[in-house]
Amino acid sequence: MLHVVESLGNGSVEAWLLRMAAHARLRRIPIDWTFYCQLPEAGAREARARDLGLPVLHSPLPIRHKLGFARALRSSLVAGGYQILHSHHDLLSGFYLAACAGVPLRRRLVHVHNADEQVLTDQRLKRALLRPLLRRLSLHCADRIVANSHHCLDTFLAGRARRTGRDGIHRYGIDASPFLNAAGERLQRRRALGLAAAAPTLLFLGRLSPEKNPLHAVEVLAALRRLRPDAMGVFVGSGSLAAAVERRLQELGLQDCSRMLGWRDDGAAIMAACDLFLLPHPEHPPEGFGIAVVEAQLAGLRLLLSDGVPQDPLLPTAVFRRLPLAAGPERWAAAAAALLQQPPPDRRASLAAHRASAMDLDHALQQLLQLHA
Repeated sequence: MLHVVESLGNGSVEAWLLRMAAHARLRRIPIDWTFYCQLPEAGAREARARDLGLPVLHSPLPIRHKLGFARALRSSLVAGGYQILHSHHDLLSGFYLAACAGVPLRRRLVHVHNADEQVLTDQRLKRALLRPLLRRLSLHCADRIVANSHHCLDTFLAGRARRTGRDGIHRYGIDASPFLNAAGERLQRRRALGLAAAAPTLLFLGRLSPEKNPLHAVEVLAALRRLRPDAMGVFVGSGSLAAAVERRLQELGLQDCSRMLGWRDDGAAIMAACDLFLLPHPEHPPEGFGIAVVEAQLAGLRLLLSDGVPQDPLLPTAVFRRLPLAAGPERWAAAAAALLQQPPPDRRASLAAHRASAMDLDHALQQLLQLHA
């Protein structure tokens, strides 16, 4: 099987695939996966893939060299004798499928991970032309289309009826084990982060990019400080808005009550050290599937979400509020203050709800293997 991804970097899709591969090894279930990276440059998680015995290939040409890229992908498929192509690039998967037309594959699978419908061009006219073309190619050439949420699948199908046995939902498998004992590290972690023991702490964890809207989180923190002067904020992640977030924190005089931690691998411990998870995702397009939303519940956090976060990642045990972005930072801060007055969700109940869900690792792995059967 050839998984086509952007790169084995810090993206959530690649992290999920490696998590599933590691779980397959733990369960002694053999898998024969190769990763084909769209970007020629090595990613941060390549060593992890190779530790798991999974080969990593790179396109010799960036995708802007369309003909050369297509030839290289096709050549790799033929030379490796792959039977399954599993593409993780939403609309762009149509290009990969067209490049592999005529190759004797047993399965051509398109996996939809968000509703952004990106086609790698900033030109409006090109986007308008490419989106319907790539969608038609995907729908015509793929023998199975799956998405991580109902919203993502319906967006991709663009009004077309779901085909029984071909179009469906596959939930991400999420590893709950880091959260089993994370709460016991709370005070130690808060001291390490310079957080007062009783300070109500907001957490923003995700890409610092327009798609996650971290600047709104800064404004909410400023408004909450007017209601709760002891409130603090923690920002975990990296991205194109990192400098803008740091600058806005300074402009609002929040640098002493906020922590910019960059990209971290100890998300479970940081979550368990905080009190409220904040995700002001834009409403258009909505979030595809919020892995961090699920993890925040496993860590025992209250949730303050925008209308751009779908219902899918919420467990029955969630303690949350959802607001439109148009409500403004003051109303968001009031909602945060009200949530902080409520008891946090019961972590044991959240862990039990996760085990009973499609996001449990064993369940998700079996479903993933069935997609490839």
